[in-house]
Amino acid sequence: MKRWLKWLIALLVVLALALVGGRALKARKAAGAAAAAASAASAPLALELGSTDVFVARTRPLTRTLPISGGLKAVTSAVVKAKIASELKSLTVREGDAVKAGQVVGRLDTTEFEWRLKQAEQTAVSARTQLDIAKRALENNRALVAQGFISPTALETAISTEAGAAASYQAAVAMTEIARKSHADAVLIAPISGIVSQRVAQPGERVAIDAKVIEIVDLSHIELEAAVAPEDVGGVQVGQLARLNVDGLSEPATAKVVRINPSTQAGTRAVMVYLAVQPQAGLRQGLFARGTIELQRKNAIAAPVSAVHVEQARPYVLAVEAGKAAQRTVELGVRGEAPFDGRVEAAVEIVSGAAEGATLLRGSAGAVRDGTPVKLAASAIPAAPAASAASTAP
Repeated sequence: MKRWLKWLIALLVVLALALVGGRALKARKAAGAAAAAASAASAPLALELGSTDVFVARTRPLTRTLPISGGLKAVTSAVVKAKIASELKSLTVREGDAVKAGQVVGRLDTTEFEWRLKQAEQTAVSARTQLDIAKRALENNRALVAQGFISPTALETAISTEAGAAASYQAAVAMTEIARKSHADAVLIAPISGIVSQRVAQPGERVAIDAKVIEIVDLSHIELEAAVAPEDVGGVQVGQLARLNVDGLSEPATAKVVRINPSTQAGTRAVMVYLAVQPQAGLRQGLFARGTIELQRKNAIAAPVSAVHVEQARPYVLAVEAGKAAQRTVELGVRGEAPFDGRVEAAVEIVSGAAEGATLLRGSAGAVRDGTPVKLAASAIPAAPAASAASTAP
């Protein structure tokens, strides 16, 4: 065999072995990558939590509250009514106009009452004349009795006639005063200072006695009338403070319990509690308000209501421990409100089950199972204990 043919055969064998080895190495690398991908796919991903998904269990001022609701009502209000039956001649105010106590707001037609006043005055003049005649007759009869010209019986008759004339004159004077008062009642006067809330009658209408013409409310003093259940009213006391959310107002209003009705409402057996609302722009009579009365304040470890799970036999919270969510059974105390991250939220006291400084999950974290890997974002990492204590110090 020729020498060059041997070298060619050897070269082909080497190339074949190199090709087989490369394919085996590539297959081994592909198998390793697939195994790594499968391992990564089977490993659970960590749930990343933001600052709004966690909070730190600390001792906070917990306020036990009682939810209330009701309508706002002006403490002072007045209704201007027609004191006589007549035609409404003029009315100078409308809804929303401000009025002052003693201000003339309208007038009724006085034609009929002017004539009645004149009639009463003339009747009084006539009665006065008859009284003068009776007095002169009485004086003459007394002189005649003294001279013996008439009997004492005639004198007694003259005395009775003079007394009757005097009574008729007094009655005529009284009728004159009544007619004068009716004439004066034609002027409608605002009894209080405030704002016109309702205008019932219009000029030209004939109104009856005691018919409502306008209504005036004083918005400087407004109360909330809240119905409280009998089992809750025992904790309500005069002087307790309350926070109210009034429909149409962006800022909450403050109020204070000023009165408690000693009787219950028929049917519901609820007790009416009256709260004086602090003056604030935008308050109106009739607005609906919801809020809470502060019954008790104490320092306790508290958690937002949304962070406590009650779907199991005993309530529990989820704590972040060693990078996982750990379920911890807790014992709850009173409910109320507490500050969390600068906001006041509905909270509940944790008597046991969560230690001071533990990082707990809020309800915004969603449905998280026990043992789920979690990861805190940089903004959600709790501050150091010293800083935390300083931030919670009063």
